[in-house]
Amino acid sequence: MNIGSIKQNDAGIFVGKIATLTIAMTIALREVHSANPKAPKFEVLALSASRAWVQVGALFELFSNGTGEAFLNGKIEDPSLTAPLYISAFAQEDGSYNVVWSRPTRRRDLASEMAPKANDSLPPLPGEGNTAGAPAQGAEAGLGQSSAEHAFVG
Repeated sequence: MNIGSIKQNDAGIFVGKIATLTIAMTIALREVHSANPKAPKFEVLALSASRAWVQVGALFELFSNGTGEAFLNGKIEDPSLTAPLYISAFAQEDGSYNVVWSRPTRRRDLASEMAPKANDSLPPLPGEGNTAGAPAQGAEAGLGQSSAEHAFVG
């Protein structure tokens, strides 16, 4: 869903607005100059109520798997937000960017994926699947003798 746009002004700075039902902010992009290939392409700055620029996020340059087109992807975070706002910016023919938001997909449950799968060809673990009939009880099950005066009879 499109929530804003960013255009380059006369000074060459990318400035725009983002608006949703709960957020209305003026943003600017400041290019990051770094030799690190994993560094973001832009820092996202927002104009505060006191008219000061505050860094609220970063955008990384990614490339579409299908078309190879470049786009910007990142998030905006601020203590006033209940959760990060994940955004992408797509270049337009006029050099501007359309800003869209997305809700991140939940990661797969790694614990359940790492759990051993049922395999009928493996023998049962010791103490499981007692094939001698009734389960062992008392001293035979390794529990030792009961200190109770009367044994429970079932």
